[in-house]
Amino acid sequence: MSRTARVIWDDALTSYDFGPDHPLAPVRVELTMALARSLGVLDQVELAGCVPATDDELALVHKRDYIEAVKRVSADGRPDLRAGLGTPDNPAFKGVHEASALIAGASLAAARAVWEGTAEHAVNIAGGLHHAMPAGASGFCVYNDPALAIAWLLAQGARRIAYVDVDVHHGDGVQAMFYDDPRVLTISLHESPRTLFPGTGYPEETGLDGTAVNVALPAGCGDAGWLRAFHAVVPPLLAEFRPEILVTQHGCDSHALDPLANLMLSLDCQRAAYAALHRLAHETAGGRWIVTGGGGYELVQVVPRAWTHLIAEAAGHPVDPATATPQDWRQFVRERTGETPPATMTDGRNPEFRDLSGGYDPSDPIDRAVMATRHAVFPLHGLIPMP
Repeated sequence: MSRTARVIWDDALTSYDFGPDHPLAPVRVELTMALARSLGVLDQVELAGCVPATDDELALVHKRDYIEAVKRVSADGRPDLRAGLGTPDNPAFKGVHEASALIAGASLAAARAVWEGTAEHAVNIAGGLHHAMPAGASGFCVYNDPALAIAWLLAQGARRIAYVDVDVHHGDGVQAMFYDDPRVLTISLHESPRTLFPGTGYPEETGLDGTAVNVALPAGCGDAGWLRAFHAVVPPLLAEFRPEILVTQHGCDSHALDPLANLMLSLDCQRAAYAALHRLAHETAGGRWIVTGGGGYELVQVVPRAWTHLIAEAAGHPVDPATATPQDWRQFVRERTGETPPATMTDGRNPEFRDLSGGYDPSDPIDRAVMATRHAVFPLHGLIPMP
């Protein structure tokens, strides 16, 4: 399907570092790029650099006094709790503005490549910081790079953009920034706000005329249920909305091994989701696809393999899940982290699911979650909520 894919990368993207004890460790991105390089995935893409987002660019989605506050913290490392910096989730550190602006700039570079047609797909694996709000840091996120990419595209003249977020946490910052904008459809599949941060993302949060869509899945949801929910909601809405560009956030913290959440997905299910979104980019958005990373806190076993699969999918050259991880990468993991690396690119699962064509089970909590979302938003798009 892919014709050209660009990966935005600069080694300085790993400078977004909240310290040695913080879950969002930049080594996860370092290990991802090393694995993708060792497997030859990066040979299938165009690598391109980036520059930090300017203050004017950041101001497309963030308040200027917040940007100034981040810059003050960046200069001296002193907390500013009004800006959300200096908390356990978002520690203050010197250089925080520069590190955050570079990640934002990488997503802008991806957006520019797709908008201008120099790449059909563009990936910022270090991005996906979807919790940042207009006037405050939140949930490990300082500047909201996917929202910035969307706002920049709108400023260029884009009329319809769809954003699909498969992180285990609700994409609250992106939703908030476009909640009343009919040009942007936001879809988030996440663990129920009853059991997980940020406590938002209920089906009844529908935005303007149903342009905010939330699938709140119960803790313990596994591959079959997650895929059933995804295919019951995402394809019909994207087909109806007909976006000019698809933007996706791929937090892999929905994996069963992730220490911060409670869904039970396998790597193989996540890989199936990447393939589905790739197809949908071509079927509904003319192939124009902007891809970001996101959450993911199992730093060795999950994130590098998941996002290497993601880059390979965007490149149009998926990695066979039976592929062994390269010996040089395994040695690098041991030297870099002291941990035992995974041996193959699979969890050994074959994710299968039943779609809703055979009806739904009102006693099944996953089906109840799906139907709550469909009843809340499908009529607003002229779609029938029942299977």
